[in-house]
Amino acid sequence: MGSQEVSTVDWQGKHVTVAGLGVSGIPAARALHERGALVTVVNDGDDDRARAQAAELEALGITVRLGDGATLPPSTELVVTAPGWQPDKPLFLAAAEAGVPVWGDVELAWRLRGDNGRKAAPWLAVTGTNGKTTTVRMLASILEAAGLRTAAVGNIGVSLLDAVLGEREYDVLAVELSSYQLHWAPSLRAHSAAVLNLAPDHLDWHGSMEAYAADKGRVYEGNTVACVYNVADPATEDLVREADVEEGCRAIGFTLGAPGPSQLGVVDGILVDRAFVANRQKQAQELAEVGDVNPPAPHNIANALAAAALARAFGVEPAAVRDGLRAFRPDAHRIEHVADIGEVAYVDDSKATNTHATEASLAAYDSIVWIAGGLAKGATFDELVTGAAKRLRGVVLMGADRALIREALTRHAPEVPVVDLDRTDTGAMSEAVARAAELARPGDTVLLAPACASMDMFTNYNKRGEAFADAVRARADESA
Repeated sequence: MGSQEVSTVDWQGKHVTVAGLGVSGIPAARALHERGALVTVVNDGDDDRARAQAAELEALGITVRLGDGATLPPSTELVVTAPGWQPDKPLFLAAAEAGVPVWGDVELAWRLRGDNGRKAAPWLAVTGTNGKTTTVRMLASILEAAGLRTAAVGNIGVSLLDAVLGEREYDVLAVELSSYQLHWAPSLRAHSAAVLNLAPDHLDWHGSMEAYAADKGRVYEGNTVACVYNVADPATEDLVREADVEEGCRAIGFTLGAPGPSQLGVVDGILVDRAFVANRQKQAQELAEVGDVNPPAPHNIANALAAAALARAFGVEPAAVRDGLRAFRPDAHRIEHVADIGEVAYVDDSKATNTHATEASLAAYDSIVWIAGGLAKGATFDELVTGAAKRLRGVVLMGADRALIREALTRHAPEVPVVDLDRTDTGAMSEAVARAAELARPGDTVLLAPACASMDMFTNYNKRGEAFADAVRARADESA
């Protein structure tokens, strides 16, 4: 099916099982019911919140089964699942045995786009282990600067179903897609797509690195204009080579170095395009300055180049790339500068919940007091520590799995002072900031980049970042 074609399904009387009551399940159930499908929602949980949600759906005539997400309802012709449900759940095994297809919320949105009688907006899709949200929001900012009606949707912002079925018309959508969502999206065909990077993550869900990479690679299937890959991460280019794309679709690389033909890169502090120019062998188009990227950390410049490549694939002029990057403001807790105290910078990158993100964060600064630790999620830290050792002034460790990082530091950076906070209460962050300040010297950066999940001590990475920022601001007030 070509990228711009719209798939039509006769939903009237079709028996559809929706797996999961949640941010994707409830809108999916409603949308299918409105189109005449006979919808049954199954949900593992049976708490007060689930019962309240079920009551609302049942009032519409939708069947809801709480506390039983494992059994495939009789007569099911299609399963629509929330993206987080693992592929080996009994419900999906039963569906496979019965020959019943399984779609995710992204697949459903893709099939329903244009269903409201409007022209279906093309999708510019972004996936990768890290940087997806920032890149998609940069892309939306660039598209808006070009005067296009757009939104950052998918794994962030507006839900895809709301975007494709709502009242607002879009010229193009900037779509963030997780590996979970791509796993359940067999017919998705983007205008252009980017895989930013690949590093081990969610392997418990996918089963192997190979399966994880294959699901990421689905984003390239059927692309019509450009498959954007990371020159520094050959695995992303391998996925382009393996993809079945429309005739004429091009492989476009991005690099922090000088770009070759069909690439975007950096020359003397300028972001340049040698892909979408008349003569790729001899021409380069200036797009923006490194200083237009906020913050201008190396991995964020890479994000900007990927966003620019997708925008240029859609025909956006160079000035809009510059203006969109200048207008962009990163989300909280993503390399966010909190304060300078005594010539020491304090930076919150609580969003760095895995080693790959933390590696990029550590690479942005020359001399660092690193605050790390939390739930490791099966990660190992030897490679991360080896790469960062020369930049480390000191390390403050906290959280349940801090010993794993301490052991890697002992092996690969034994000369670096380490403070091990033997506490996992939320108040530990104030002590962590105080101990980091003792280790820091003028010109250093105290960097919260935990390389771990937050749930051992905090509700989420946002709360962890807020605790860090609060502790830093309290210290700034004391020294004022």
